[in-house]
Amino acid sequence: MKYLEKQETSDFSGDNLVAGISPHDDFLYAGRVYFPLFRMINTKEVVIFGLTHGTVRKEIGDPKDILILDEFDYWKGPFGNISVSPLREKIKKELGKQYFVINNKAQSLEHSIEALLPFLQYYNRDIKITPIMVTASSLERMDEISSKLSEIISSYINENKLKLGKDIFFLFSSDANHFGKDFSNTPYGEDKAAHLKGTANDKRIADTYFNGSINKEKIEKFTNELWPDSLSNEPKPLWCGRYSIPFGLLTTTKVIKNVTGKDIEGKVLRYSDTWTEKVIPLQNTSLGITAPFSLKHWVGFLSAGFYLR
Repeated sequence: MKYLEKQETSDFSGDNLVAGISPHDDFLYAGRVYFPLFRMINTKEVVIFGLTHGTVRKEIGDPKDILILDEFDYWKGPFGNISVSPLREKIKKELGKQYFVINNKAQSLEHSIEALLPFLQYYNRDIKITPIMVTASSLERMDEISSKLSEIISSYINENKLKLGKDIFFLFSSDANHFGKDFSNTPYGEDKAAHLKGTANDKRIADTYFNGSINKEKIEKFTNELWPDSLSNEPKPLWCGRYSIPFGLLTTTKVIKNVTGKDIEGKVLRYSDTWTEKVIPLQNTSLGITAPFSLKHWVGFLSAGFYLR
């Protein structure tokens, strides 16, 4: 963190910040992109919407149209155990059983939530979390589940007199495009020109859908950009958070509206990718990388903040 603090040249405002998109790629690749978001988060608990990676789906039968919760008493963090918020049990009690499953194995295998915890706990040592894995769903199903879930979260906020941003925060885990033959995703080729086109498209998507006012129409257009279309052979960018982001935004916008009557607006904080960033030059950290970086294999990532309007 000290390295990132020394390297940081931008100053972003955390006033009225209530939610954010975070990467979950290796810290040595994406640390500079995590940093501007997490340094602004000062809260007591966070609802984290993670995703369900393909390797995890294969192990758990590829469930769809549901959320995945766990039963762990705490999660491990670099500064000690991280408590689970009472909100998780409230969700289990009040959300219809048709909308979620409990699967400790899924949460143990999946890394899209746990990757956020070191940065989160560094700035918030007594943080509590509500971890929620999101599976592939139709937009109609997402709208249905998010409406039910947002009522429960809103009730929890009101019952405990929580302040948005200060007492409770929302995070959506996602990396951006996964590019190269390893991902069967080479629409532009595998050279420098292809990298420029691929990252430019990532930036366009982020700027279009995460800057400015956030509403259901914008969320739906985002899904049209990224979700597979059985009627078209047009390649789609491989954002692994293509379900966690829209579900998280749908839920959060409804919670904000329920609790305050207000809307939210977004701001992209930073975008980069593994080929551009390379590896942060730190030694003796016990950190490593889990995948290569090259023009034939790179992953994009971004951080974004969402603010009360």
